[in-house]
Amino acid sequence: MSYRGVRSWPPTWTWVAGPAKNYAHGEVGTLKSVALSRTLPANRCFLYVDHQGSSYVGCLIVDDQSFCREIVKLLQAYCNRSIDSIGSLDLSHLL
Repeated sequence: MSYRGVRSWPPTWTWVAGPAKNYAHGEVGTLKSVALSRTLPANRCFLYVDHQGSSYVGCLIVDDQSFCREIVKLLQAYCNRSIDSIGSLDLSHLL
């Protein structure tokens, strides 16, 4: 996934809660929820993950708004699964 030629997976994780303000990098944590942006254009979604006792949010930005909505639907079905297993999904059927 990319936006204007820049890869957006894995997202950059930003600490939001938990005992330690540790930085999380890469395909880490467990997906807890996914939300489509309410700001137009709706070409981004937010992923909320838990990792090592802390919570993080990451943002996926894609070029196509329809594709973004499909990604949100798909990822909502993968809540409570690891980000690394989600990262290995074949999404070619969505293109």
